[in-house]
Amino acid sequence: MAIYTVALAKLMHDLDMKSVYLPVDAEDILISVPDVSRAGLELNGFLDFFDPRRIQIFGRTEIALLDSFSPERRANSLESFFSRKPMTIIFTRGYEPAEDIVESAQKYKVPLVVSPLSSSNLLATLVSELNVELAPRITRHGVMMEVYGEGILIVGDSGVGKSETAIELLKRGHRLIADDAVEIRRVSSKTLVASAPENIRHFIELRGIGIINARRAFGISAVKLTESIDLCINLEAWDNTKIYDRMGTGNEFADFLGIKVPLVTIPVRPGRNLAVIIEIAAVNSRDKKMGYDATKDLLANLGMDYTMIEQPARERKLDI
Repeated sequence: MAIYTVALAKLMHDLDMKSVYLPVDAEDILISVPDVSRAGLELNGFLDFFDPRRIQIFGRTEIALLDSFSPERRANSLESFFSRKPMTIIFTRGYEPAEDIVESAQKYKVPLVVSPLSSSNLLATLVSELNVELAPRITRHGVMMEVYGEGILIVGDSGVGKSETAIELLKRGHRLIADDAVEIRRVSSKTLVASAPENIRHFIELRGIGIINARRAFGISAVKLTESIDLCINLEAWDNTKIYDRMGTGNEFADFLGIKVPLVTIPVRPGRNLAVIIEIAAVNSRDKKMGYDATKDLLANLGMDYTMIEQPARERKLDI
């Protein structure tokens, strides 16, 4: 499994933190684990589960703990803690570390950083950012759009019309996240976030026309950096021998990084307005998330039992 990193410099920029001591440039200090620790237990001498790869937080409680120690115990605590060379120590509430703390950091080359946030706010914000930056990820061929607030991943064979559909959706006021290459990150046990590789962000390849910059052609409101994936739509050439789902009971899903995403297959043939169909799919997806299923409602009105025709959930393997 690939190991991803994020530079301390980026965290400092994003969270408005300043340095007190850096043994090397912040760009060269690479964080590789999303876990963050508060150092109270370690300062008290319990080091059985200490992980030097973690960022350590020194808040008001940790500082008060150190101040409560005798000079000898304080010196021993700092020596024991810093000798294990934690990745970085962040002081909260703008606290400037005492001289003996700075000296210990310099001795063992441990970065010291100060945040204006409280410990709780910093912990929540930092963990959220690390979960995104260090998330497992894959790149898949497709188009990612935001349609009526729903994140729609459009996949299908090359040439089936994904980019053309994206252009039509842009003209109808929806937003582009990525075209051609979609980077998918698992940021939690339930959430996938899609984005575009930075070097192709906002660009669309349109056969017969060439490359289009969606941001310049449609305006800044037509693009977005990231979006969670709520629905996967598979476009495929119409096959007269295939029976397509007409009642919405197909119950298919696609699996990305171990997370199941609802999937619908839309057959493509001349005359079908794919942009409008995808808009309806987005609205229907939101309806279902909010507890309403039109198929169940219709069958109930007809006096029929939905469970009689409901299909079991099944994964569809996508060649993307």
